[in-house]
Amino acid sequence: MTSAPASPTTTTVPAAGAGPVTAAVATATAVAALRAAGVPEDDARDVAAALTETSLRGIDTHGLRLLPQYLGELEQGIATARPDISVVRDSGAAVMLDADGALGVVAGLAAARIAAERARTHGVAAVGVRNSNHFGAASVYSRHLAAQGLVGIVTTSAASRVAPFSGTTPLYGTNPLSFAAADDGDEFALDMATSQVCFGEIKERRKHGRALDAGWATDADGRPATDPEEAYALSPLGGYKGQGLAMVATLLGAVLTGSPADWHLEHIGESAPGRSRQVGHFLICLDPAAFGGAESFAAGFADLVGTTRATRPAVVATQPVQVPGDPQRRCAEQRAADGIPLDPHTAGAFAELAALHGTGAGA
Repeated sequence: MTSAPASPTTTTVPAAGAGPVTAAVATATAVAALRAAGVPEDDARDVAAALTETSLRGIDTHGLRLLPQYLGELEQGIATARPDISVVRDSGAAVMLDADGALGVVAGLAAARIAAERARTHGVAAVGVRNSNHFGAASVYSRHLAAQGLVGIVTTSAASRVAPFSGTTPLYGTNPLSFAAADDGDEFALDMATSQVCFGEIKERRKHGRALDAGWATDADGRPATDPEEAYALSPLGGYKGQGLAMVATLLGAVLTGSPADWHLEHIGESAPGRSRQVGHFLICLDPAAFGGAESFAAGFADLVGTTRATRPAVVATQPVQVPGDPQRRCAEQRAADGIPLDPHTAGAFAELAALHGTGAGA
């Protein structure tokens, strides 16, 4: 994963409702706040970089806005500031970790680093994690592996929001699936939910009184809901196919790791103090050198993404054909130059943290 810039010396965090924040200031503020909460320096920098990079890429639901919630989990003992992440089982190419209630980013990156090391040795590695917490965007970890010339496949369990196809009760999380590969500065980075939309969008529509798009959610009786106040469950992406993908994520992230199923998990911000949320993660890492070979992979990768992008757009298209990760890369370039926009609540929280920890002007 690309690290965010180092801490600046003469920049300020905007107050609520003000302009965007630079990646450097956001990172410095997050590091300071996490350190004050007892998180070790290296872990604090990892979490801050992950949140900042995610917001830079335009994935605001899983970026900087999560920092206040993570700090709250540390304060309430849901997340462990200095976890003792331990190996439960180790068979070489397969490793099972107990995260000891770590912040999910800390646990996820610990798993990714082991996965990369073992894949270099065995050609393939799989690392499971139990006893963890929300780990943000799954692409943080798949891209971490891709940046090393490897192929990353990542998923996680998540508290239930999505009803099965033709069902009424939320059983599955929005259970992300992320796949990433890269070569010669180019990248394929898919990070998708298995629902039609994230629950954050439902909350935004409720806040502003805007109708939901058709197919996003259902009411308590399983009927399509366009009134956000009536939304009871999210709909799976592509009907029964999305349900199948959600079950794959649950099978890998929860069942395989010995973690609670999605419907047994508490939502972030609603957990009981003093114990982790028991989230499970699962990472697969592949070394191209062990299969067709690194040179063959590089050529095939360039052909795949290049041919896709070169496809003639439809006459009604408003943009060229893209591959997963292209919109996020362009967003990151723009936000690196112009700053990261923050919603008023997050901007206010960052302004308070910056004042508290001295990461504003003159720091």
